[in-house]
Amino acid sequence: MPAYKKSHRVDLRRHDRNKPILTATRRRVALARQAIESDPKSLQSAEALQGAIKRLAQAATKGVIKKNNASRRISRLTKAYNKAIKPA
Repeated sequence: MPAYKKSHRVDLRRHDRNKPILTATRRRVALARQAIESDPKSLQSAEALQGAIKRLAQAATKGVIKKNNASRRISRLTKAYNKAIKPA
């Protein structure tokens, strides 16, 4: 069997395994950003932020995204949240 066929099958399996994790991560990050923009001081936005951080860390642990990518995105989300709740 040619190697490219096997590697293609492996790629498809990895794609099927990673897709739901990546989709859930994107959804949580989008919800967190939306909550921060709408009402940053509510409990809902803090919970959304924690959910997004948890999903990003999980995706990095499972190898779906790289560790530094997750860290950077967590940092940016936290920075946006802290800026939003800071009194003007």
